[in-house]
Amino acid sequence: MIKTHSLVRRFDGFTIISYDDYVFEDGKSYVMLGASGCGKSTFLNMLAGVLSPSEGNVEIDGVNMTALSQHQRDSFRAANVGYIFQDFRLLEDMSVQDNIDILKLEGVDVSRSGALLKELGILSKRGRRVAQLSGGEKQRVAIARALVKQPSFILADEPTGNLNYAIGRKVTEELLKAARGKTLICVTHDDRLSELFDVVIDMNELAHAEECDTNA
Repeated sequence: MIKTHSLVRRFDGFTIISYDDYVFEDGKSYVMLGASGCGKSTFLNMLAGVLSPSEGNVEIDGVNMTALSQHQRDSFRAANVGYIFQDFRLLEDMSVQDNIDILKLEGVDVSRSGALLKELGILSKRGRRVAQLSGGEKQRVAIARALVKQPSFILADEPTGNLNYAIGRKVTEELLKAARGKTLICVTHDDRLSELFDVVIDMNELAHAEECDTNA
């Protein structure tokens, strides 16, 4: 379970985004909708411990992430959170399998990689260089890499942002199937995908941005 309390993030001292408290229940899929700039990715990065809130805290399974050092947050995220980035974060000159096997350096057991690649429909691509793949195939590799360590929580930041709607919907359906039983939190600006998730969060209601005068 993930709980947020009184989260606030300041940018350059002039912009403040504050968030209402929220609880993400185990085993459910959530989608956060909202236009660019409304605080979706900032919120997701605070949940993951990539960003530290200016105020408030994030609690994951009883662990106060905000009280941990950056090294401790990174270690916790590596062990418990699968993060899927919009820009894939793959090594283009390496093969699909090598992009997953590199997680062994973090002590991750990648023995499930074949089963995941098969479930995502790209097992036949495992020996191909990432640079030779389509956008949809790259996103599937990114999903497999995030899920191979069997994380309790999966965070996806605009996982279909670089794909057209038809391919994006198929990839989202595959992600939901592969993540079944896990807590999945997905950010998107495409509300057509919201029907696929258990819970829809309107970031225009959850997040509140304002300008502040630091000299006041």
